[in-house]
Amino acid sequence: MNTHKKDLPVRSDLRNIAIVAHVDHGKTTLVDTMLQQAHTFRANQEVQERVMDSMDLERERGITIMAKNAALRLETPDGEMKINIIDTPGHSDFGGEVERVLSMADGCLLLVDAAEGCLPQTRFVLGKALEAKLTPIIVVNKIDRQDARPEAVLDEIYDLFIDLDANEDQLDFPVVYAVGRDGIAKTNLADESDSLKPLFDAIIENVPAPRADVEAPLQMMISNLDYNDFVGRLSIGRIVAGRIKANSEVALARLDGTFKKFRISNLFAFEGLGRTNIDEAGAGDIVALSGIEDPHIGETIADAETPVALPPLTVDEPTIAMNFAANVSPLAGREGKYVTGRHLRDRLAREVLTNVAIRVEDAQEPDTFKVSGRGELQLAIIIEQMRREGYEMQISRPEVVTHEENGKLMEPVEQVFIDVPQDSVGVVTEALGRRKGNMTQMVNHGSGRVRIEFEIPSRGLIGFRSQFLTETRGMGLLNTLFSHYAEWGGPIPQRQSGALVADRAGNATPFAMANLQERGTMFVEPTTNVYEGMIIGENARESDLNVNIVKEKHLTNMRSSTADIAVKIVPPQPPTLERALEWINDDELVEATPKAIRLRKKVLSSNRK
Repeated sequence: MNTHKKDLPVRSDLRNIAIVAHVDHGKTTLVDTMLQQAHTFRANQEVQERVMDSMDLERERGITIMAKNAALRLETPDGEMKINIIDTPGHSDFGGEVERVLSMADGCLLLVDAAEGCLPQTRFVLGKALEAKLTPIIVVNKIDRQDARPEAVLDEIYDLFIDLDANEDQLDFPVVYAVGRDGIAKTNLADESDSLKPLFDAIIENVPAPRADVEAPLQMMISNLDYNDFVGRLSIGRIVAGRIKANSEVALARLDGTFKKFRISNLFAFEGLGRTNIDEAGAGDIVALSGIEDPHIGETIADAETPVALPPLTVDEPTIAMNFAANVSPLAGREGKYVTGRHLRDRLAREVLTNVAIRVEDAQEPDTFKVSGRGELQLAIIIEQMRREGYEMQISRPEVVTHEENGKLMEPVEQVFIDVPQDSVGVVTEALGRRKGNMTQMVNHGSGRVRIEFEIPSRGLIGFRSQFLTETRGMGLLNTLFSHYAEWGGPIPQRQSGALVADRAGNATPFAMANLQERGTMFVEPTTNVYEGMIIGENARESDLNVNIVKEKHLTNMRSSTADIAVKIVPPQPPTLERALEWINDDELVEATPKAIRLRKKVLSSNRK
């Protein structure tokens, strides 16, 4: 897709660039200041921080989940230059977003934190960018941090390029030092700067202008989908060859090899954070268009008379799977708008259209669907989005996606990169060792923190994150990256504690909770409606315990000055969605509704377990 033939004409007024990095290294913040300094916004326009993170979940969590397009215009000595920017997620669970949008770019800005250096997703996104033959520009960001070490980080970047078998042209990359939040960039650390001009200059000079034949038959890969209330479904992608006009007829090359003709009703170009109507666009442009019925990511919009499909989009295979089922608990249907298996099937089918990294298939049980993805966070985000849309569902414990090779069962193995205080090294190493983890590297930078690398089966990481944060008192950083498939490693110990399970329906009472709280940690508040088989807390011991949490204090004729003083209850700890998915065992489910996250046993009746 990104190999450029020397004899094709050049679009010198255009640059297409993707911004890639590890999570929290400052991509979206840098895009903010780039748009501001290119005068994309009016002087009196109020602009919120991380303006590209438009989803509610992105703002709440402070991470980018969906790749998005923007564009800015710069005045250069040769005239006006348009730069199309693609902001990508940094978390490895959303790697599919990165893979599908890199086909729209000719170059990439690789951001690396000046203190944290190269982390797992840095390796992943750089590997994909080099595979796609993108021209890299290195931005060492956050050089104003107290613990910044830009020279050492640059050495790490060179090592990473060599490790990924970069060719000589790719190794000759330009380096820009930046403080993205303040909108400052410089080519040398000693330089004075108060703007991003050095970065803009590096993009114009180093990112190749699109080379494409505007006279050839039309070819455009659909890399993204969107929806507009006025024009319907939008197909977004880069025109690889030819021209496209509004109200013209095109052919859609389906993924199954068939072709169908449609008429383009509207054509849009990206300007700033929005889109503007245009009449025509040529090869090299990134556009959005409407009029295509039921488009899918990876399909090709081609010339109506001589349609030729582009090679299909390929993304890495999923490694984690969960079962999504219609909610059948005693409280089902009270809080959600969409509660049946049919609703669930339709919603997951729509998710597959826009999310190329997940797979959905029917499970053995009725109204149950096996959803496979890149990681627990990716699937948790899908569940959270569905909850907010009014869906009720129950979800099983995450399991790894295995396959057979030469008669042997193979399971996914992950690289784990851990950054912890020195005094936590022992407990973390011991915990990962129990889960079949092997230490591959250990580096002490002398700052009181140690960076350790492990290889561990993906199964061993399910439920480990919360334990890791507890062991490191919230001071540890844990990042993972899929490595390879290896032979099944045998059983891995799971949760050490049991569950406190309600043995009857009713409302939780303070009197019962006060007597039960010494047994373990409570998950529910007083007066919460519970049902038989619902998990109301974590037992301090390994076995499950059936408890009566609805027991009330009986009135008597006896009176005393102290007997009726209000009971003191330790504040309960209701689990978050991610914590709940990690915590449950194979015989338990998470019940997710718009108003609550509940835990339950698969078999509710206590005398049938």
